[in-house]
Amino acid sequence: MTSTVTIESIAVGGDGVGHLDDGLVVFVPRAAPGDTLEVEVTQRKKRYARGIVVAVSSPGAGRVEPRCPHYDADHCGGCQLQHLSAEAQRDAKRKIVGDAIRRIAKLDVPDPEIVASPRQWRYRGKVTLAVRRGRIGFREFNQPDSVFCLDDCSLAREIVMDLWRLVNANRALLPKALRSLVLKQDRVQGLHVIAVGGDQAWDAEPMATAIRSNDLTYWWKPNGGAARVVSGANTGYPAVAFEQVNSELAAEIRETAVSSLGTPEGKVAWDLYGGVGDTAEILASMGATVWSVDSDRSAVEWGVEKSAREGNAGMSLTRVHDRVEEVVGRLPRPDLVVVNPPRGGLGEPLTRWLQNWGGSLSRARLAYVSCDPATLARDLARMPAFGLRKLVSYDLFPQTGHVETLAVLEVA
Repeated sequence: MTSTVTIESIAVGGDGVGHLDDGLVVFVPRAAPGDTLEVEVTQRKKRYARGIVVAVSSPGAGRVEPRCPHYDADHCGGCQLQHLSAEAQRDAKRKIVGDAIRRIAKLDVPDPEIVASPRQWRYRGKVTLAVRRGRIGFREFNQPDSVFCLDDCSLAREIVMDLWRLVNANRALLPKALRSLVLKQDRVQGLHVIAVGGDQAWDAEPMATAIRSNDLTYWWKPNGGAARVVSGANTGYPAVAFEQVNSELAAEIRETAVSSLGTPEGKVAWDLYGGVGDTAEILASMGATVWSVDSDRSAVEWGVEKSAREGNAGMSLTRVHDRVEEVVGRLPRPDLVVVNPPRGGLGEPLTRWLQNWGGSLSRARLAYVSCDPATLARDLARMPAFGLRKLVSYDLFPQTGHVETLAVLEVA
C-alpha cells in the first residue's frame, strides 16, 4: 500500500523528509524538496517510518535527471543527491548544518553560507569498492548486502577509473579472499591498489607484470592487520594515511581556517588530528611554534620525512604520533588551536580541556573543521566559554549527503 507524501526537506545523510497521513515522519531516499510522491512504507517505528519512491506525482523545483547510469539502474549507494541540482544540494546542506547548530548547540544562528566545490564531478582521488559473490563495485542503497559490478564512477578522477579498468581486466589475479579494494591517486600523483582481506599474503607480481606500469604500488591489508607494500615502490606517500578525496577544496578550507585565527607569528599553535601536517605547515610558515598531533603513525612519519627533505628552514614544527586525548596535557600551552577530528567529533575530555583553556585565556581562538554537523553542534554545546565567530560550510563532496563545516570560535 502506498501513501502520498510531500517532501519538506533533506535530512542528514540525504534522505527526503515528509509526513504520512497520520502525521508520522517518514524518511525517503532519492526524494527532493517539493516533490509529491507515491511512497511505499518499508519500515514503521514509534517515532518515524522509512519508505521508497514508487512514483513521482509532481517533481520539486530542484529535481534533475541523474548523470550516472548506476544511480537509478543499480541503486548505487555511493551518491545520495544526484537527483538534485547543484544549487538544491547546497541549499539542503546549508539547512542541515544550520538546523543542527540551532537544535543541538542551542545557538541562534542563520543557515551558513556554503562554498561550492571547484568540480561537481571527477573530483575524487580515491574509491573504495566492495566485494560480494564475485562482484566488485558499490553497495546498493536499499540493500547494503548487495553489490553491483562497477562500470564507471562519475565522481572519481579519470585516472582512477582508468586504473579500475586495468585492475578489473585482470581481476583473476586479485586475492581469492578479497573483501574490499581501494584505488587511489595520492597528492604526489602516485597510484595505489590496496587489496583488503585474507590471511595469506597477496602475490601481486602477476598483476604488476600484466599491467606493466612503473607508477603503481600494490598493497595488501590482511584481516585485522596493517597494510604493507607487496609490489612496486615502497616509498612515497602512505596510501593508507587519511587524505581528503577532494584535495582542491580541502586546501581552501585549511587556508581559511588558518587565516581566521589572526596573526600566528610568535604564538604557540596546536594542530590536532593533523594528519601529515598540512595545516601545521601553514601555521609554521607564518611564524608560529606548532605542535601537530595525529594517531596515524604512517601520516606522521611521512610528514617528518617531508620536512627533512624540504629543510623548512626557520620553521618551528613538532609532529607527534599519539592519541590527541592522551597528549594535550603534555604539550606547551597554546595560543591558537585547530582541530579536524573524525566523524565522531571531539572526545568529552578534550572539549573539557578546551573549555578550561578558553575560559582562562582572553581572546582565545579555536578553528574547528567538522565532517558531521551533529557532533560539531554537540561539541559547541560543551564549550560555552567560546562564542561562535564564524560558520561556513563547504560542498566538499558534491552529489552526496556529506557536508564539511568550519566553525571559528573565540572567547570574548
